[in-house]
Amino acid sequence: MSDRLTFTLHELLAEIDAFADTALQQGYGVTYNHFQFLAVLYDAEPADMTTLAHCLGVTKAAVSKRVPALVADGWITATSQPGAGRSILLSLTPKSTALVHDAGAVLDEAFAEMLTHPALADDPIDAPRLNAQLVALTAFIRGQPRPTHQENRA
Repeated sequence: MSDRLTFTLHELLAEIDAFADTALQQGYGVTYNHFQFLAVLYDAEPADMTTLAHCLGVTKAAVSKRVPALVADGWITATSQPGAGRSILLSLTPKSTALVHDAGAVLDEAFAEMLTHPALADDPIDAPRLNAQLVALTAFIRGQPRPTHQENRA
């Protein structure tokens, strides 16, 4: 573990992702990456590929590459928008909506249980407060201008 906040946050996210990946593969036969794609679409649907890419923090090409397999496997639908050029709206199928609800609840419960584990009793974590703080921090950081290459000089 590091004493640097950015490294600690990165380590925490990597551990959360790995835990979620294992739980989802064992319980539902899907990876965390697959679940995250569907969960983000759930919050944004119907969404075009550009919007979904922005929400996922990936390129439009990365989303476009995954869509055919997800459609073929019955996870999402892709519908052309009339009069909108080549714009395609993506939506969840009932199968993926059920996965997001069920697996999402299981993951939330598992993480909430971790936050109240007796090993953390000496410094209890207030889950609602932590979530509110992380939401506020995320929104704040999103609103900050990104440094240019010159501003990154040490």
